[in-house]
Amino acid sequence: MTTPASGDADLRPVAVVGPTATGKSDLAIELALRLGGEVVNADAMQLYRGMDIGTAKVPIPERRGVPHHLLDVLDVTETASVAAFQRDARAVVEQLLARGVVPVLCGGSGLYVQAVVDDLRFPGTDPEIRRRLEREADRVGAEAMHARLAERDPAAAEAILPSNARRIVRALEVIELTGRPFSATMPKPGPPRYGTVLIGLDREPEELDARVDTRVERMFEQGLVDEVRQLLDKGLREGRTASQALGYKQVIEALDGDGDFAAAAAETARATRRFVRRQRSWFRRDKRITWLDAGDPDLVTRAMKQLAETP
Repeated sequence: MTTPASGDADLRPVAVVGPTATGKSDLAIELALRLGGEVVNADAMQLYRGMDIGTAKVPIPERRGVPHHLLDVLDVTETASVAAFQRDARAVVEQLLARGVVPVLCGGSGLYVQAVVDDLRFPGTDPEIRRRLEREADRVGAEAMHARLAERDPAAAEAILPSNARRIVRALEVIELTGRPFSATMPKPGPPRYGTVLIGLDREPEELDARVDTRVERMFEQGLVDEVRQLLDKGLREGRTASQALGYKQVIEALDGDGDFAAAAAETARATRRFVRRQRSWFRRDKRITWLDAGDPDLVTRAMKQLAETP
């Protein structure tokens, strides 16, 4: 593995983005090996310690010696924050660049990737408005709040899962505070920060749906239910973000209900397929991304060629 010299003008990050189950992690590791790089996680749920099976976190032996950053940095009781991630991820990227190491961002959380590569700034907060909206969300449910957001800001609603009460509340809070759509606070894409090259992976929808189904089936076979039980002992139920993660939410509901884990797996697969469509819609709006077929047997070669050809 070769390492670019510190201060190399051509040294710039790579971001591997796209929907769930396309194979981003494998490509990111391969690119890091070839470029002399290290992987920087940009998946919101992989920030959490112990959430391994349900987030498809790459096991350490399969990381092929490539250092990974911003994995396992939060307890499940903590609330993931885009602002905090922006601060931490940019610090990691800048430290790697200073050492002459290529940062390879990898993840499907579009807002988290954007927080690193764009001038994304965060409006203030009002604790009174936040508490009122949170109480309302507890009373009427996240989906009802999401329907309200869809009326007031369709673009924001498209980017936020209907089950993600915390982000829905935050979007409604910003709308109430500023009188503007939450999506209006998002910067228009310009030249990406650090000269980052953005590579998107995707597959045919039918193929990706099948991969999602297989992935979910494997997660339950590998012990997702036991993982959730262990995390409940560590406060998962109280975690406003972690408890809503795909798979974890469905298992918690099954544990609290009839214990039908086959139904929980089926619902996890359905919810993940819906999430994939939201991810695809989010990333496809960014015209800076070069899209590659994740099923291409020459994927790594094509990705390296794209990096070489991007000005």
